[in-house]
Amino acid sequence: MRAFAAVFDQLDRTTSTNAKVEAMAAYFASAPPAEAAWAFFLLSGRRMKRLIGPRKLGGWALAEAALPEWLMDECYAAVGDLAEVISLLVERTEPHLERSLPEWVEALKALRSLEEDEQHATVTKWWRSLPKRERFLLNKLLTGALRVGVSKTLAIRALAEATGIDRDVLQHRLSGKWAPSAKAWATLVDPEPDAEASAARPYPFYLASPLEAELESLGDPSDWLVEWKWDGIRAQLVRRGGETFLWSRGEELITERFPEIVNGSAALADGTVLDGELLAWDADAKRPLPFAKLQKRIGRKKLGPKILREAPAHFMAYDLLELGGEDQRERPQTERRADLERVVAGLHEEGLEARFGISERVAGESWEALAALHAESRARGVEGFMLKSAAGPYRTGRRKGEWWKHKVDPFTLDCVLIYAQAGSGKRAGLFTDYTFALRSAEHGLVPIAKAYSGLDDAEIRELDGWIRSHTLERFGPVRAVAPEHVFEIAFEDIRVSKRHKAGLAVRFPRIARWRRDKTAADADSIESALQLLATKND
Repeated sequence: MRAFAAVFDQLDRTTSTNAKVEAMAAYFASAPPAEAAWAFFLLSGRRMKRLIGPRKLGGWALAEAALPEWLMDECYAAVGDLAEVISLLVERTEPHLERSLPEWVEALKALRSLEEDEQHATVTKWWRSLPKRERFLLNKLLTGALRVGVSKTLAIRALAEATGIDRDVLQHRLSGKWAPSAKAWATLVDPEPDAEASAARPYPFYLASPLEAELESLGDPSDWLVEWKWDGIRAQLVRRGGETFLWSRGEELITERFPEIVNGSAALADGTVLDGELLAWDADAKRPLPFAKLQKRIGRKKLGPKILREAPAHFMAYDLLELGGEDQRERPQTERRADLERVVAGLHEEGLEARFGISERVAGESWEALAALHAESRARGVEGFMLKSAAGPYRTGRRKGEWWKHKVDPFTLDCVLIYAQAGSGKRAGLFTDYTFALRSAEHGLVPIAKAYSGLDDAEIRELDGWIRSHTLERFGPVRAVAPEHVFEIAFEDIRVSKRHKAGLAVRFPRIARWRRDKTAADADSIESALQLLATKND
């Protein structure tokens, strides 16, 4: 693992994208196949299941380093990364334990079958047998939190440079459940175009970019296919070899969770792959149910009749990626759309309208007319528009220019900062995780949302200094602060929730701006949020 620890250290020490790509490319070109496979797996954002919880690991390190608990807490607060704290506090006292990365993976997996005292003894022996850099990496693997500022896209770029294989080809070969091994690596980097493929393998998803300019900036409306943007789970439906495979955008195989879609897809011809959105669907009203209904279904391991009845699944198709076993992605959007309409019409002829639909085209002769329809998005149960170049192909990843998403403006509430907690990693030592509250006549300030994004570096530093000097109480790592500062919090949705003290939950909260012009008395109340909820539901 020494070579992988060295490249991991290089990546951790630089913010230069080019330097990271260069370091990974050199490593991939020289590492043995099995080691390169596991390194790519880990660097591209995939992770092993957590083996040891942080509390348990921290307790073992505390005992090994013979430190008081308060000092361990202070070290963690300063560093912000448990793996790094342990690598700094625990010393190597035994001969270096040499293992390759695949050998370490197998040793780590074997921990699952051990009793806790055996796990404790094994892990502490490893700590004593590894130099700091490898000890740090081992801890990262133990906690399942191996993040080093490298995305899957960046790792693929490095691999493309190391092998000379086109990035899109690599991306496609990696789609689905790619499992690291020497054989899988040989297939991945095979220069021949007919590299081994699985019938289940999806295509890489094409991701839209947010449209930040006005609609008119896109030129002639007739050059664009405009559709509604649906609020569900992005998915690919793969029908090959008489079987159906349903993949989420996160490359999770979710086939078993949507039996209605799988059963209905038997009507599709073999060699058909559709891109679309999984929705909870009201077939009578012909519109989606709230995302919370779908979310409740996703969270269930077993799907009983009640949940299937309350959140019936619907696949809203909006692109055709494969037809008759042939890749369709390079064809113009309008041609793919025409064939998709025929495929979905065939499903409807089989009586499957409740299970399959096609994303409706939004017709408007001008951008002004389309803007008026865009304003109706929430009333229709959608998030806004998808705008696709009529002549464009289906690309890989997020590439600006041909697919845009134009969402409705988010909901907002002015909330009071009441709690703060230090961040981790590069944000260690700064209070960057915040809890916000609304006013309540009965309960005072009631928590409504947590957020940690939206402020720039200067604002974070300013707020961090204020939090330190205005702390009222401490609850472990959390500080209660004087309720003085108001922030505008933006979010995508608001709904009733029995789990939250406020009786409401918001979706994807983030800080829109620091309202320095307001005091806590000017912040919004629970009543304001309820009015927002009522308006949303009208």
